[in-house]
Amino acid sequence: MSDDERNITGCGQLRGLKVVEFAHVVAGPLAGSMLADQGADVVHVEPPGAGDAARAMGPQRDGVPLWFKVAGRNKRSVTLDLHHQAGRLVAHRLVAWADVVIVTLRAGRLRSWGLDWDSVHRINPRAVLLQISGFGATSSQADAPGFGKVGEARSGVVHLTGFPDGPPVHTGFSHGDAVTGLMGAYAVLAALHRRDHDPGFDGEWIDLALFESLFRLVEWQVIVHDQLGRVPERSGNRLAVAPGAVINTYRSRDGEWITVTSATLRSVRNIVRLLGLPEQEFTTAEQQYDRREQLDENLRDWVAERVTRECLEEFARAEVVASRVFDAADIAADPVYAEREDIVTVDDPDLGPVRMQAVIPHFRQRPGRVWRTGPALGQDNRLVYGQWLGLSADELADLEKSDVI
Repeated sequence: MSDDERNITGCGQLRGLKVVEFAHVVAGPLAGSMLADQGADVVHVEPPGAGDAARAMGPQRDGVPLWFKVAGRNKRSVTLDLHHQAGRLVAHRLVAWADVVIVTLRAGRLRSWGLDWDSVHRINPRAVLLQISGFGATSSQADAPGFGKVGEARSGVVHLTGFPDGPPVHTGFSHGDAVTGLMGAYAVLAALHRRDHDPGFDGEWIDLALFESLFRLVEWQVIVHDQLGRVPERSGNRLAVAPGAVINTYRSRDGEWITVTSATLRSVRNIVRLLGLPEQEFTTAEQQYDRREQLDENLRDWVAERVTRECLEEFARAEVVASRVFDAADIAADPVYAEREDIVTVDDPDLGPVRMQAVIPHFRQRPGRVWRTGPALGQDNRLVYGQWLGLSADELADLEKSDVI
């Protein structure tokens, strides 16, 4: 049996965990990816024909889409048409097999296909169900469609991002989806911990809306509004509620951008000394905060007079925390990324060797590993349905003839 047939690495923290995802595009599949990277057996269920819409998304090389090579890595792909009753019966067998079920379909569709909480719990009382939707299963908009960018807009993050005289800005990737996927994986592991320690465990339903993860991470916005009556506004790169007196980006003489952050009394005093300002005027946090505009203006001028290399060298000598703003080419060439082994090369049947993010975070005792790129559509039908679920050759043949798989 080859690597394509089973994960023979024995790597990661989650070996033996069985996951099935009826989830497409970003948030749900990313939650599954976090688990797959740590050794879980993750079955990605896709409709026959086109498969997951993410397969066709993003840039291509020689007609081969690149995004799914990463998004689908370390998973099994099976095809299944849930519009057929026979397909739904197979889906229920997958639910019975799994420890974790991930769904992103609308609430009404989940109920009609028997993939809602009540159905999943009836089929597999010890299963953990992660349900991700635009507005949450308990809201009046439970059946409304939702995408990550809407979640970002509702979370407060977009309102806070950008400059005061400009429009609100979304970040340059699927921020809301990605953070929800990460939050979902964290929630799954919390439920599994309870399952392993609570003799009375009776399954768990994790109900996560796309706006809630980012909303949770902006820790101060609700309490500031509640207690001070303030609505935090856009402040560019300085942050609406800043933990320190110096947080901004500055452009060097050679046109590159440098981020400088000083969030402690000592670190701000390091900047004061570097700029040649009187230290006695920046002793306390209140003094530093009151003079933040002066610090910002002086530092902007200081950086603008120097090339990037000189700035970074002087910052390092003064123990000022700073970095160039990296693009993808900088990341690929950076020695620290290389030392951390954060980029790995994986062989792909369509593209040959490809580079992508390593399994993060790093575990030193039993690390995860990228053992395959995103699989071909339905590549694992016979392994999953035949060997793992125990469907006979005749049953598989009937399903194929009926276009169910």
